[in-house]
Amino acid sequence: MNCSADGNVKRAAQAERKLSLSKERLRQRPRRVGVLFVGEAPPDSGRFFYQADSGLYRAIREAFIEAFPVLRERSFLASFRKMAKWVVISSICAEVQSTDATPGAAAKARRDGEVRLSNTLKQLRPEIVVTVVRSVADNVERSGKSTLVRLAY
Repeated sequence: MNCSADGNVKRAAQAERKLSLSKERLRQRPRRVGVLFVGEAPPDSGRFFYQADSGLYRAIREAFIEAFPVLRERSFLASFRKMAKWVVISSICAEVQSTDATPGAAAKARRDGEVRLSNTLKQLRPEIVVTVVRSVADNVERSGKSTLVRLAY
């Protein structure tokens, strides 16, 4: 197999994984969205909140268990969804951002993602938007200006 074919196989596998994660995200989406957590981009590690293997998953789980210790004894994702049946995880950037992206390229990707996030906000109409990383706070605020969404930091 030549390098070009290797690249095609890798791109096909990445596209298949992205489709699988999109399906899982939709499966997990509640009918009514009360809280939308917004991060920067899907992790380039391939980890995913709804697979319970990402840093974001661990951080949110720890915060919720601290506030609601009873969650420690239960399946967190099931309890999280049931307890706060209106939570969705999203990102401002559609694509995984390379860990070696320049600050300028990352800022441009976040800025480019504002229209997409505005559309997501209009579609989901969350009661609250929580920014999970500071780097997207200004972008989230600009995206939310045209919607009646309360932003929490």
